[in-house]
Amino acid sequence: MSAPSLTAFTSIPLIDIAPLFGADEAAKEKVAQEIDRAASEVGFLYVTGHPIPAALINRLEARAAEFFALPQAEKDSCYIGKSRAHRGYVPVAEEGFYDGSDPTKIDKKEAFDLSIELPEDDPDHLRGYRMLGPNQWPENLPAFRQDIYAYYEAVSALGRTLFSGFARALGLAPDYFEAFLTKPPSQLRLVHYPEQDPHAAARADWGISAHTDYECFTILHATGPGLQVTNAAEEWIEAPPVEGAFVVNVGDMLEVLSNGRFIATSHRVRNVPEERFSFPLFCSLDYDAAIEPLPAFVKRDGGARYGRFIAGDHLVTQTMKTFNYLKKLHAAGRIAFPEPAADTASFGRARAEA
Repeated sequence: MSAPSLTAFTSIPLIDIAPLFGADEAAKEKVAQEIDRAASEVGFLYVTGHPIPAALINRLEARAAEFFALPQAEKDSCYIGKSRAHRGYVPVAEEGFYDGSDPTKIDKKEAFDLSIELPEDDPDHLRGYRMLGPNQWPENLPAFRQDIYAYYEAVSALGRTLFSGFARALGLAPDYFEAFLTKPPSQLRLVHYPEQDPHAAARADWGISAHTDYECFTILHATGPGLQVTNAAEEWIEAPPVEGAFVVNVGDMLEVLSNGRFIATSHRVRNVPEERFSFPLFCSLDYDAAIEPLPAFVKRDGGARYGRFIAGDHLVTQTMKTFNYLKKLHAAGRIAFPEPAADTASFGRARAEA
């Protein structure tokens, strides 16, 4: 049995995942079948029936708007390059997924990155694991840390439920991934796309250029349209917000674990004139988790389509390719690409920029 192929889809399927929170096993299996179809043919899905309250999302949006409205100097005080755990403020042009052939094509966004809150004496942080450690927080916004981290914890819990749904979709035990979720470096990004001047000279065609996500899957809330997903015909399909739903998409790690059955589909954010906020949670397994095709899929496909790598090494390697402060540290010989993941290629049936 060969792995399914990306289809020439024209819309993103919507799945009610409420049964995953209940006790009806038959209903859970039905949801898993829907997840399997969406993940293997599209790589994206909308999910409803989740328990995240609207009030929590409203506070998330309000705190993000307050932070990005701060003077540049105050935002820069939390610059991500000051953090050994890759946490903090990401200014415009700090990160880019473009190939560097045209330096004017910068991603039109700024961001704030955070993850699981860990102390300075956390053993993995002391060991030098770049994605694990304490967060940076702005000093002059007292509600920011409380409200943003409350959302992080709630959506991370949703992620654990979705892990069980993906496990069922792959024919695994519902709790299969729990052993690899003890301290995952799952990252929440607050992304701000400023209002664009329609009369200004265009400097890029996108807010974020085409890419796949590095982790297992992403849970996204956004305040406006702009997200586009590529299909098998190399057409860009709009994925606008749906009221009450999150966008979920497959990442590199889940594609590898499924030996290509699930697809890390390439996506981008086009430039839009209106101000837009986006809040992706990138759901990862533990830093030391080995990512390789699972035996059942290797047997099914007659061999492994992907090599083995370590989750944290993949995150660091891919991040080093896109963040300027990490590129500078690498050029100065202060950090090195993790081994053996240094040559990890792009994943997915990723489509080149149209």
